[in-house]
Amino acid sequence: MSAAGWQDGLSEQARTALRAAAQPRTVRPMLATLTKDYFSDPGWLFERKLDGERCLGFRDGDGARLASRSGEDLTDTYPEVAGALAGQGCDDFVIDGEMVAFTGTRTSFARLQQRMGIHDADKARRSAVAVTCYAFDLLHLDGHDLTSLPLRTRKALLRHTLAFRAPLRFTNHRNATGEAYLRQACGWGWEGLIAKRADSRYVPRRSADWLKFKCGQGQELVIGGFTEPAGSRTGFGALLVGYYEGDRLRYAGKVGTGYDRRTLAGLRERLDALECERQPFTGGTVRERGVHRVRPELVAEIVFTEWTDDGKLRHPRYVGLRTDKPAEQVVRERPKAKQ
Repeated sequence: MSAAGWQDGLSEQARTALRAAAQPRTVRPMLATLTKDYFSDPGWLFERKLDGERCLGFRDGDGARLASRSGEDLTDTYPEVAGALAGQGCDDFVIDGEMVAFTGTRTSFARLQQRMGIHDADKARRSAVAVTCYAFDLLHLDGHDLTSLPLRTRKALLRHTLAFRAPLRFTNHRNATGEAYLRQACGWGWEGLIAKRADSRYVPRRSADWLKFKCGQGQELVIGGFTEPAGSRTGFGALLVGYYEGDRLRYAGKVGTGYDRRTLAGLRERLDALECERQPFTGGTVRERGVHRVRPELVAEIVFTEWTDDGKLRHPRYVGLRTDKPAEQVVRERPKAKQ
């Protein structure tokens, strides 16, 4: 589809909010805030929370490129998606979305990891792991910055500007009925929902205008060590993980499940290269046997049932490594109420 004439359908208020601007080279993405205050509200819309990798898409003239939320170039990791953007009728836009891989009808971060480690376009195209990019926001279009427009307007422009066919998909939403949709989402085995204030601007930070409704608990945590394997186990026994409070890394417990043999071997190799003498966690909080300390550089996605009163994880399970968030930015997610 062409972007020609897209301004004609905007309200007077939206046209006033438009700003002529060159396409940005980089974008700091808007991030959602965790909440347990689930609600329904006609002023909000609700999207599926996808278990994948945040991905920004840039189309400028004949070329297209992809970037992670930390700015890492992903074009050669997901060349089929870059090709889909390059084939659009409009040649000047920036989208925000999520890259996912499916196992059945569920998005699987563990499966996506098999593509995340590829940085060669030809190898990526030959991969058995098919990916889909779900676009949910439009930040720049035809020489204009759209971030001051209401979210509902940006999504309408996104839907009508791009042609959505595999591997590019539009992220649908429901209006108003957040609680009922969340019950359905959890029953379908989804990770949860993202609730978004319908008139919100796009801001380059974590915001209470976007909220995470989770079916279970999980977040990124920093790996600060590991234990030796026991019995027939290979690689390592458990990861020792934590989160930052200021400049101090607080110990959150050990994670001993969620690994297959390939993961155990591959992670042990990476961890051995990071081994150090210095205790990365604050205070004498680690009382495990056979501990190896590592520089706190790797970030893991961990799911768990709850936090204990003393700040430890209950029943944690490893999901995969994340490359889209620096370790020093990993903090404990604490639920906030709707504003």
